[in-house]
Amino acid sequence: SRQLWWGQQIPAWYGSDGKIFVAEDDAGASALAQDHYGKAVTLKRDEDVLDTWFSSALWPFSTLGWPDHTPELARYYPTDVLVTGFDIIFFWVARMMMMGLHVMEEVPFRDVYIHPLVRDEKGQKMSKSKGNVIDPLDLIETYGADALRFTLAAMAAQGRDIKLSPARVEGYRNFATKLWNAARFAEMNQCVPRGDFDPATAKVTLNRWIAGESERALRAVSEALQAFRFNEAAGAIYHFVWHVYCDWYLELIKPILAGNDAEAAAETRAMAAFVLDRALKLLHPFMPFVTEELWAKRALEAEASGSFLMLAPWPEPLGLENALADAEIGWLIKLISEVRSVRAEMNVPAGAKVPLLIAGAGEETKARVARHGETLLRLARLDTLDFGKPPRGAIQIVLDEATLALPLAGIIDIDAEQKRLKREMDKVGSELKQLNAKLSNEKFVSRAPEHVVEEQRERKVEAEAIAAKLDQALKRLEAAL
Repeated sequence: SRQLWWGQQIPAWYGSDGKIFVAEDDAGASALAQDHYGKAVTLKRDEDVLDTWFSSALWPFSTLGWPDHTPELARYYPTDVLVTGFDIIFFWVARMMMMGLHVMEEVPFRDVYIHPLVRDEKGQKMSKSKGNVIDPLDLIETYGADALRFTLAAMAAQGRDIKLSPARVEGYRNFATKLWNAARFAEMNQCVPRGDFDPATAKVTLNRWIAGESERALRAVSEALQAFRFNEAAGAIYHFVWHVYCDWYLELIKPILAGNDAEAAAETRAMAAFVLDRALKLLHPFMPFVTEELWAKRALEAEASGSFLMLAPWPEPLGLENALADAEIGWLIKLISEVRSVRAEMNVPAGAKVPLLIAGAGEETKARVARHGETLLRLARLDTLDFGKPPRGAIQIVLDEATLALPLAGIIDIDAEQKRLKREMDKVGSELKQLNAKLSNEKFVSRAPEHVVEEQRERKVEAEAIAAKLDQALKRLEAAL
């Protein structure tokens, strides 16, 4: 199975008496044999090839035209980083170093990134006998190459194996769809790149905020890539694109784009385009195909002939962070998130609008409510927004110096909701008791397969998180009674 047709044939020739002659070619071997036997003889060359790791050891320079001094060899040898698995450090990495030093008199690379082993979703090593092999081509056919690539990067924590699940790949396929829809939103609202736009001159608070958020995302992704923490880099750009740009910024700017302030709308279109282009550059190493396609589409929209995204320079920091904008939009997002969280905890119907009372608000909070009142009503699904004391039966939330109150007495059955939460709490408590008993059993931990123990630990963490949320919801209800 190792007789590779491209392998190097062993440079050994045999005489009729079994004598071995080692030379570079037929002529050299014949000359050695003639010296040995005193006459010309017929030799037979060894038919085997050198082991595959010999061929692989030559890879960094043999693929570039060596032994000829080609432009490719001058340009690409040595390279910077080798990416490989831990199981072939001796067989391949060390041998490439040896051959590089011997033949080229220079190491072939400076850094070696040892990636995790890809296992199945239960943590077991893939094998044909177990029937748990996941064919990457099948995943690509179903979810796309970008989704698989992003999945592997997002799960590549140093020192940990990857538990590959098709469900995770599907989730990142949805992320690619989210990005595509964001670009579609930008296109529909004429958010195209403007060469004369300077993001540092933005006046709209939302635009100053998203510019700063893009700056933080750039720093996080760049630092993680430099340190080979690919999972952290992928996580940073995922969070920024989905949870900052799409979930908040694009939602918050809709009234501006549809409003009568032409100057604010023009600035917002330019900022949305600037930040989207920045995001495409940061995401390109992880999702090259969809980002390249969107880059080309956006160049057409801007009536520019732009080059490939893969050739575009990496973004540079521009000092766009703004503390005042961060504080204001951070307050707005936190308020909406807290109200949404309480609605979910208390089973408030999705279509129901609820009143919100704010007590103890300072002047800054009152000014913010005045500026963002319409946004709060729309995104928190509020019926009214007033200042005043919380009535009995209101769920209360503390935000900075103020207390937010949601009077839910006429919207939900508080007694029934309290009973439901207690039933859920009992159910989760029972599950936690069983999990703790298992994990405190030394025989189970030492004898059960590693992936089974890890699965129980993960279930415990999830159950504890659910229990904490239920406990918080119960305390809120009790405080309202």
